[in-house]
Amino acid sequence: MGRVPNRPPASRPVVDRRTALRAGAGAAAGVLLLGAAAGCASDPVHDPDQLAGQEERARVDAAAATAMAATEPARARALATVAAERTAHADALRAEIARVVGHYGDGTTPVHRTRAALPAEPTVDPITGATGGSTAPPTLQQLRDRLTRSRRSAADLARTQTGYRAGLLASISAACAAHAEVLLA
Repeated sequence: MGRVPNRPPASRPVVDRRTALRAGAGAAAGVLLLGAAAGCASDPVHDPDQLAGQEERARVDAAAATAMAATEPARARALATVAAERTAHADALRAEIARVVGHYGDGTTPVHRTRAALPAEPTVDPITGATGGSTAPPTLQQLRDRLTRSRRSAADLARTQTGYRAGLLASISAACAAHAEVLLA
């Protein structure tokens, strides 16, 4: 029988396969946990929906028409129509904004943080556009000018939208034109 002459002992690997697999799985789990924690820690802050400004315009227009109805009894019916339709426009815009944000399966709304819109100048009355904080109802011409600006603003925004949103804004624009040029003429 012969002995093998001076064979060096078999070298063992520094890291065996089982240890390498455990380390790899642990590293992968750590990366996933860090990514999930980073995603949950900072909810995204969204830009305000483009329709929010249109909703605010509609609500201010409705308030102006309501305020003016008290001082213009001869036009009260037309002004009530303007106020009701502009309120309906605001409600439709709010519903579309809410639809985009979505709902959870239980019917609740997810948190949808948005950046604050630029505040209006505090010295300008949002209804009449007058400076000095006047709270008097608008004149007929001021309300017609407001509705004309609302028409133009909705039409301009409609050109940048698609689908339902574009149609909604175009319809609002047409209604504002009818209010300013026909109903309040």
